[in-house]
Amino acid sequence: MWSHLFVQQDEDVRIGVAGAGQGGGLGGMKGGRGQRRPNKMSDSQEGKIKLAFFVSIIGVTLTVLGMGTEFWVELAQPKNFSGNETCQMAHYGLWKGCIHTLWVADIDPERTSCGPAELPGESNCTYFKFFTSGENAIIFKKTTNKNLNLAAAVLALMSLTMMVMGSLCIIMSLSKGVPFFLKPASFCFILSGVLVLLSILIFHQSVLALLSSDHSVPLHHELSWSVACVGSAGAILIFAGLLFILILLPFSPWQKCMPHKNGAT
Repeated sequence: MWSHLFVQQDEDVRIGVAGAGQGGGLGGMKGGRGQRRPNKMSDSQEGKIKLAFFVSIIGVTLTVLGMGTEFWVELAQPKNFSGNETCQMAHYGLWKGCIHTLWVADIDPERTSCGPAELPGESNCTYFKFFTSGENAIIFKKTTNKNLNLAAAVLALMSLTMMVMGSLCIIMSLSKGVPFFLKPASFCFILSGVLVLLSILIFHQSVLALLSSDHSVPLHHELSWSVACVGSAGAILIFAGLLFILILLPFSPWQKCMPHKNGAT
């Protein structure tokens, strides 16, 4: 009887030790899974991210420069329209408009319209009342379409918001050393570039609506350098967003294309 009792106790001890070993193994596996960390970016990947971020910063700078200036469009009367020694021209942007009175003698003889705005003369600049009292502006007896002007301004502000969010994502990605935030950053920059381009299209429609509101005063119109800055910024922002997407790819598109070229040669 005693021999059977000792054998049973010995088997219980073995089972307990085996169970503890298995439990420890599972605990170690769970602990290993819990301690797993996201992949850190390499030095070369970090350099590519900084380069793409520099490209996006150029786009942001051009956007701020274009949005903050009032040289989106220039409206010029014929230089001999008033029949005296002066003529008038106007230029405006998203927030403010200016009317210049220039001397006809200072204008290029080959130019038929008044301008350019850089010539010396009297200037009167006022902010639009679209955002305060909701009044339309009147420029040379022509009335603006406040709905189109407001839409262009809102899209421009939305694009700035997306640029700020994209920049914050890139800063977090570089500070944490993980490429996870590149996906939302690329989305923000691409969307901001699209919104900037849409803002230009709607602004151009507002200019056409202004010109068609009255035909008593002939005007020559042309989009100015502020639109060039904003349009270039939109293309640069979209390009920067695509660069972030290429950085996220697990392979290099250039290396994928090279074997085909070598095989063809």
